[in-house]
Parts: sequence; C-alpha cells; structure tokens
Amino acid sequence: MIVRVWEAPVVPGLMGEFCAMMAADVVPPIRQVDGCLGAELLCSTDPQEPRVLLVSRWRDEAALRGYAGPMWRVRPVWAEQELRYLLRAPRVSHFTPQG
Repeated sequence: MIVRVWEAPVVPGLMGEFCAMMAADVVPPIRQVDGCLGAELLCSTDPQEPRVLLVSRWRDEAALRGYAGPMWRVRPVWAEQELRYLLRAPRVSHFTPQG
C-alpha cells in the first residue's frame, strides 16, 4: 500500500468554501478510482496557517499511476477550479505504512 498526501496552502478566508468544494466534488470521485483504498480530507483548524491535506491510500504503484499518471511521485493532481483557493501549487508526498 502507498499513502499519498496532497497538501496545499489555502487563501485566508476561503478555507470553508474550499473544503466544502473538495468534500463534494473532489474526494468522492477519487474514492471510486480502481485501486483507491480510501481518501480523507483534512482541513487545518489554525486560521494563521490555512491548509488542506488530502490523504489517500492506494493498493500499489500501478493503481497510483493509473490515477495520477507516470509522474505520480512528483506531480500533484489538481483542477482549474481549485486555482482561486490556493496560495501556491499543491505538493505531494508518499509513504508506506510500517508496523
């Protein structure tokens, strides 16, 4: 299993709107992708550092490549509709569970 963490800083004042849009329009389709074992949206509670994490779990590298493409290790997946909410482009990190 590979855990993918998508992280982005959100424009101050737009956190609630962005999280609602992500929860309604982004997370459900990700959960339907073949090989996705689950996805959670985490919205910061710190108004001084508004940011969002999207944590998804993938069966294997092939499943993650099917979702994010051949550059899955470095290229985040994001849509035009998200641009106005973000201070900069999102970043991705990947992890394997231990223990």
